[in-house]
Amino acid sequence: MEREAAEPGYWDDHQTAQRKMQQLGRLKDTVTLWRDLESRSQNLVELTELALAENDPSLQAQLESEGEELTQTLAREEINLTLSGPYDDRSAIVTIIAGAGGTDAQNWAEMLMSMYVQWAETGKRPCDVMDLSYGEEAGLRGATLEVGGPHAFGYLIAEQGVHRLVRLSPYDPNNLRQTSFARVDILPTSEDDPEVEIRSEDIKMDTFRSSGPGGQNVQKVASAVRLTHVPTGIVVSCQNERSQHQNREYAIRILKARLLARQAEEKAKEVEGMRGERKAAEWGSQIRSYVLHPYKSVKDHRTNLQSTNPDAVLAGDIDRFIEAFLMSKVGQ
Repeated sequence: MEREAAEPGYWDDHQTAQRKMQQLGRLKDTVTLWRDLESRSQNLVELTELALAENDPSLQAQLESEGEELTQTLAREEINLTLSGPYDDRSAIVTIIAGAGGTDAQNWAEMLMSMYVQWAETGKRPCDVMDLSYGEEAGLRGATLEVGGPHAFGYLIAEQGVHRLVRLSPYDPNNLRQTSFARVDILPTSEDDPEVEIRSEDIKMDTFRSSGPGGQNVQKVASAVRLTHVPTGIVVSCQNERSQHQNREYAIRILKARLLARQAEEKAKEVEGMRGERKAAEWGSQIRSYVLHPYKSVKDHRTNLQSTNPDAVLAGDIDRFIEAFLMSKVGQ
């Protein structure tokens, strides 16, 4: 790839060249990482031999510390080896849609959005809120995020599906137990993919005033944008930014991602690793249940992995669930 980059005319197609250079950069990072792991493994072997020969407690403590750190790094890279799909290394567009459960479901959608934002922050991943659609009383009817960082789509595709919450409703005057649902859709960004072409004449744009909590209009100017892709009928709206230009830019990015998914789905009825089966956000279709009452538990129904600390999970501690799902797909 480096020889190819040095050839005359390589940068004539700037978008293609830039995409290849990004791929080259990722490959170099991977090679550097595994060479470092090889070196650390060899150092650990030498340290083990020294600790056994000298019976030095301080060396044994160092050996345990470095061994644990190396084990964790290898476990993480084992997960990364499963992420070899054509879109796994791309950023992810995360869409959360409130399902059955009324105001409780809209509040649940907002809680899920917070969970993914905190997951991104903990992993030092860039995370942009692209669109928010507020509920009438509280919470969100829907939200769209863009999450970046290494293998963002490859990891977050594990979150695709319906998420179920059981708790005592803060919106019920009798404080009764309520079950709420929200659906999470995960798409890879198009990243100027040449197979996704949007012609200006194929887009119909409408503008409207952004709304806030309770359905109130929060702006006097029509900065919110709704795009309709006429050939496919796909509709995308964005109202999170004050600038109409910024909202349109975000809407275009979401539209490109949806067109990329549509094209893949047209090539095959089911494209493995591209987009999971979409189910209605209702009873019996959930991939994961979060129970806050009468006991505390989070259970992934695909892997049977369970946690008794839903507060930590809702604060973004979802790596165990993601990794368990990815490892369960190895060999399938």
